[in-house]
Amino acid sequence: MTKMNVQIDTKTNELVIRLPLQKPYPSTSGKTLIVATSGGNQATTAVVDGKPVTVGCNCYIKRDR
Repeated sequence: MTKMNVQIDTKTNELVIRLPLQKPYPSTSGKTLIVATSGGNQATTAVVDGKPVTVGCNCYIKRDR
């Protein structure tokens, strides 16, 4: 599983997500190349209104055809 770091920047009121870049690999459909992913929805240590934030993130590039 990918190590994802999620923080809330209270100065800018932004959610900051850090994912390590990976060597591009084909998505399940083959239409794109995945370069970073959370591996599905993941609970985080970030909290909003007293509740944990869940994040799902996929970063990809279009595949040359």
